[in-house]
Amino acid sequence: MTGPDGAPHGVPPAGTSLVLRGREVGRTPDGALRPVVMAIVNRTTDSFYAPARLSDDGAALEAAHLAWADGAQILDVGGVRAGVGPEVDEAEEIARVVPFVARVRAEVPDLLVSVDTWRSGVAREAVAAGADLVNDTWAGHDPALVEVAGAAGVGVVCSHTGGAVPRTDPYRVEYPPGLGADPDADPRDGLVDDVVETLRSAAARAVACGVPPRSVLVDPTHDFGKNSWHSLHLLRRTEALAGLGYPLLMALSRKDFVGETLGLGPDDRLEGTLAATALAAWLGASVFRAHDVVATRRVLDLVAAVRDEAPPHAVLRGLA
Repeated sequence: MTGPDGAPHGVPPAGTSLVLRGREVGRTPDGALRPVVMAIVNRTTDSFYAPARLSDDGAALEAAHLAWADGAQILDVGGVRAGVGPEVDEAEEIARVVPFVARVRAEVPDLLVSVDTWRSGVAREAVAAGADLVNDTWAGHDPALVEVAGAAGVGVVCSHTGGAVPRTDPYRVEYPPGLGADPDADPRDGLVDDVVETLRSAAARAVACGVPPRSVLVDPTHDFGKNSWHSLHLLRRTEALAGLGYPLLMALSRKDFVGETLGLGPDDRLEGTLAATALAAWLGASVFRAHDVVATRRVLDLVAAVRDEAPPHAVLRGLA
């Protein structure tokens, strides 16, 4: 039995599939559609998770090959630490990112490439080098960035930071309570309302600038402009975010809200990350930015099977 949306009863609606440069991402040869893993390569020396610091060209390229072999379909390449740190100007960011994007495009041609930047100048150079997606984690701080994506017909990530500016950490962030008609509504949904309206508006502008609708990802952007209570509530309300009708990106991997919830540092946050990943996948998220590709791929495949979206690899127990 299925519900009106075609999903089995009790299963939240499926997420929206992602299309980049005309390619539907996550479609398997047998026709099943699986959530997508976006691997991470940071061309930095100061990212919060040490194993993702790949400033050496050879190590970074090896990581790109491994990400593809392990089941990632997108590689997200960043040249600047998201949080507070030493200044990296635009020229240096381009030098860290753009030649590497060109090498990945040449050597791992089936791996889609995303560039994690808030600067339109970096995005323009990266797209010219072959990037398929611009991951704007700072919510349109440079309004020309989405115009670069639209002019090139590549994808873009629309994010939510609560007004925070690039490379700042949140401090005593507050959102107004939800004021919906339902007297029993959760007052914390004021945050959800803010995220939904921000992402809806940003996605509409991206489409108006020429980005194909299914190439627009929306990202609630856990930890950015939020405390851990905020990030946990956004996770439990994933279904509302997926309901925007755009592919939903979840960047949960080893983040502070996972660490603060469990009392763990970045090196010990894998299990918490995978638990959050399973919840978000069940509730309709489509793309997962992850440091741990193999573990994330396995979690997503299991959730897809439970959701009846993909068959098990083999069914022998009780039949042989």
